[in-house]
Amino acid sequence: MNRIPAYAAIVAVTALMAAMAWYALIFGGMSKNTLPAATAVPQQATTASESPYFHYIEIIDGCGPYFTVGTCVNMRSGPGLEYPVVARLRTGMVLKVEKATVQNERAWYKIIFDGAIRYPERVAGNWYVAVNPEFVVPLQDVGDEVLTSDITARAAKRIVIDLSEEILYAYDGDTMFMKQSISTGLEFTPTPRGTFRVFKKTPSRYMQGPIPDISDQYYDLPGVPWNLYFTAEGAVIHGAYWHDRFGEPWSHGCVNLPPQKAKELYQWADVGTTVTVRD
Repeated sequence: MNRIPAYAAIVAVTALMAAMAWYALIFGGMSKNTLPAATAVPQQATTASESPYFHYIEIIDGCGPYFTVGTCVNMRSGPGLEYPVVARLRTGMVLKVEKATVQNERAWYKIIFDGAIRYPERVAGNWYVAVNPEFVVPLQDVGDEVLTSDITARAAKRIVIDLSEEILYAYDGDTMFMKQSISTGLEFTPTPRGTFRVFKKTPSRYMQGPIPDISDQYYDLPGVPWNLYFTAEGAVIHGAYWHDRFGEPWSHGCVNLPPQKAKELYQWADVGTTVTVRD
């Protein structure tokens, strides 16, 4: 029988201990990456004995937007390297976690989805991502936040989308919080003009197309990060991990930001924040 070299055994035990430590950190208490509590209540109510937070992971070191730079994080159909790869995860993606599990001395996240999926037939079986803090970090968030009649947003906060410049401005009173190049809607899927309010926030969303009466293009984008909804028809300010064409129109009507900038804006904005889209 082959023997495992001593150094290999040490590496295996160390990896298992690290995985279990992350497991305990994520599911035994607040993550060090916890987002600040927002002013809105979670859409999904919890009892007094339950945590008001949900678990997510963020891909911090995957491949680039076109799969050509860096190494993608593999998502598999089961909790083990013997399971086939069902998706390759890019930097900036955020996915909701149902639970963590340990198989063959390795810890895995089981992925679930926030909200309904437009084309569920595209998702076959389960999705698992290996626990590896070099590439994947845990987050905790209240999940979906929705605007209700009893919520008063800070009137001083406002977001301005300038379509002619392809720039997003965010202000708190007269102080500029952010100025960022963006990608808004293409000619046949324009971003709606007008003044709106952020009526929903969610850290992760599975976006799919075609969308009837809006776009006939096929796309399939799990883990779209840091979403600020500002129209009932689905116009959203969010991170885009699948392209880097910021500074020019490139979307189906949403407002795309680099994922890290979208995260900063998400943490800053409240539900009820004014959004103005102008030419």
